[in-house]
Amino acid sequence: MVKTFENAASCWKAILSDVSKNRELLAVIEEFARENTTPAKVVFGTSGWRGEIGSDYTFNNVRIVTAAIIEMFRSNDRSTMQAMGVAGFEEMRRRGVIVGHDNRFLGRDFAMEVIGRLQGEGIKTWYAGEATTPEFSAGIEMLHAACSINLTPSHNPANYAGFKFNPSDGGPAGTEITSKIEEIANGMMEGSTVLQPIKPECIEMIDLTGSYLQFITERKTLDIKRICDFVSREDCIICIDNVHGATRGRIERILGAGDRIIYLRTNDDYLFDGIAPEPSGKNMEGVGRILKESSAKFKLGAVMDPDGDRIRHGDGTMQIPMNYFGAMAFHFLHVYKGINGVVAKSVGTSNFVNAMAERLGVPVKETKVGFKNFRPYLLRSSSERAIVAFEESDGISGFNNTLEKDALFGLLLAVEMVATTGKNLGEYLNSLMDEFGHYYPDRSGITVDRSLVGEPLIKKLSVIREHYKKGTVTHIGGEKRTVEEVITVDGTKVVFDDGSWLMIRPSGTEPKVRFYIESRTEEGKRAIFEAAERMTREALGM
Repeated sequence: MVKTFENAASCWKAILSDVSKNRELLAVIEEFARENTTPAKVVFGTSGWRGEIGSDYTFNNVRIVTAAIIEMFRSNDRSTMQAMGVAGFEEMRRRGVIVGHDNRFLGRDFAMEVIGRLQGEGIKTWYAGEATTPEFSAGIEMLHAACSINLTPSHNPANYAGFKFNPSDGGPAGTEITSKIEEIANGMMEGSTVLQPIKPECIEMIDLTGSYLQFITERKTLDIKRICDFVSREDCIICIDNVHGATRGRIERILGAGDRIIYLRTNDDYLFDGIAPEPSGKNMEGVGRILKESSAKFKLGAVMDPDGDRIRHGDGTMQIPMNYFGAMAFHFLHVYKGINGVVAKSVGTSNFVNAMAERLGVPVKETKVGFKNFRPYLLRSSSERAIVAFEESDGISGFNNTLEKDALFGLLLAVEMVATTGKNLGEYLNSLMDEFGHYYPDRSGITVDRSLVGEPLIKKLSVIREHYKKGTVTHIGGEKRTVEEVITVDGTKVVFDDGSWLMIRPSGTEPKVRFYIESRTEEGKRAIFEAAERMTREALGM
């Protein structure tokens, strides 16, 4: 008996409740995606527009967002064109757009909708097929393209699809661009616009992996020869979990095939075997087991998300999240490779790198959450160039590399670290902690009344920075702590005299308050979480 569903959301609920039994229901999702013309609210968050396939992410709505981008270029607004890095619509038509996708359900079909609509306006297009986010970023520069459209929701669950837009510098689109796309797209949505599909006239394929390899070789931040020599000659094992994502085959293209590299979950699976496809501790377990069973001298493992912009490392003895790896990357690039500049990190990221940078005399730039905020430090024209740029949510790039977060760079950099230092990552990290101090970051949060979402929550939480100014004494875990610094670039971050800190930040879309904390001991984390919750409840009158 064929099941009937009122909408795509109810169908997805059935699919995700048991992916092994309900895969055939993807055909129903495709029907919803093609036939549903219900308008959606288009919001480009920190990394593009995302929505549930068949619910708000439909073929018609993808056509509308593409049409909005075309209209944005047609308007030839001076400030928008300046942010895009093109003179206007005619230059955009000539330089062209790279279009591709990760390996999500209906990825190629959505891409054909985008390409058809662009070609209908006489715009040159390249089709990248399945590709990763850093490859789009590098490809824009190598091809001198006007922009790229990458259809991916990054690490979101299987029911999501997404739409990333990158201007001519290859970085994430800033709000001066995305707000214009939102304005035009949502205006069309309000009019219940229905656009007919336009079939592409021709498909010009582009090898973005080849472009990426040329890019990183020319930029010289990574020593590709040394990395390849290490893998081919040393007693090592490298295990990479692709989690059924578009990163599959990329590292093999760069490093070559061999029995020293093991790749996990490289097969097609639109439902990711029912897991959240993110570089989490749980998803690292398979990599960890393989490394522990190996007798190799050097062991390195990693898990990457579907579009290759997030990564987590390990060496079989410990997992190394980005809070630590980013600091290790800074130390390696600055001390071992002699690269000078600044450290760029999001405000919720561990202060381990701050302690290291202070000792080494390197400035630290803390930004709002969102990788796009690192652009001023990653541009080659910047007077303050980032040695490394990273955020606690597993994103990293570095000197002379892509303006997008880049898991491929993160993996190759880790191999070069091991090759150069002669230490596994855990050994290297422990030596740095012995030298610069121990830091233990974590995050949590609480749910609040839905009526507070947005500006009301921001306003109420703003009193925290007034109550806990520099010099204020408070109690944490029964001990007195003095506020040493208050940082307000994104929420309120209170740094204490022992180097521990807490950050309280409202969610912009959910009825939640997020806590980012760091203790100087593993046991001390609980007390800081309790302090963060106490401060929040006081501010909200809960």
